[in-house]
Amino acid sequence: MRTLKTLFDRNSRWAAAIKERDPDFFLRLSNQQAPEYLWIGCSDSRVPATEIVDLLPGEIFVHRNIANLVVHSDLNCLSVIQFAVEALKVKHIIVCGHYGCGGVRAAVDKESHGLMDNWLQYIRDIYRHHSALLDTHPDGPAKLNLLCELNVMEQVWNVCRTSFVQSAWDRGAELNVHGWIYDVGDGILKDLDVTVTNHAESMSIRRKV
Repeated sequence: MRTLKTLFDRNSRWAAAIKERDPDFFLRLSNQQAPEYLWIGCSDSRVPATEIVDLLPGEIFVHRNIANLVVHSDLNCLSVIQFAVEALKVKHIIVCGHYGCGGVRAAVDKESHGLMDNWLQYIRDIYRHHSALLDTHPDGPAKLNLLCELNVMEQVWNVCRTSFVQSAWDRGAELNVHGWIYDVGDGILKDLDVTVTNHAESMSIRRKV
């Protein structure tokens, strides 16, 4: 099926259903993009941003990559953050990981993953930094999930360190950075209590991670 007809059929039904509920929805959407949220999440197909928080297209700006990393050499991610903060004027940046993350698991499974190992090295660094805590847990899902949480917390700190977020706080902009994690087993989000709203709070997060 070179054209993937099934997906085009599903798209037609989806668009028709939205227009039936709100005939002007797509007209309004085409004229303006004004989301309040930037979502930085994992590429995992089980973790779709808009569906998890029950928002419509246009209500959330999304960046996804393997293991929801914010790396200061990743121009793609940095450009998304800059556009969200400076052009869209989002009020909330949400870093959302998920339990059972395949990227986090691959980072610590002692196997070779080719090119991806360069990306996963950032998670291995987090493991080493928190090894005293992590090594008190036996290998298994609980230890992996703890590393998933620590990874989110580290990425919140990385977001706070970006020049775009720092400049927004300098000029008094309302900008909040949050760390959440999603459980694919029950569909529920968990707040990791690492929300940052200014420079001083960002330093308290650094002490946690």
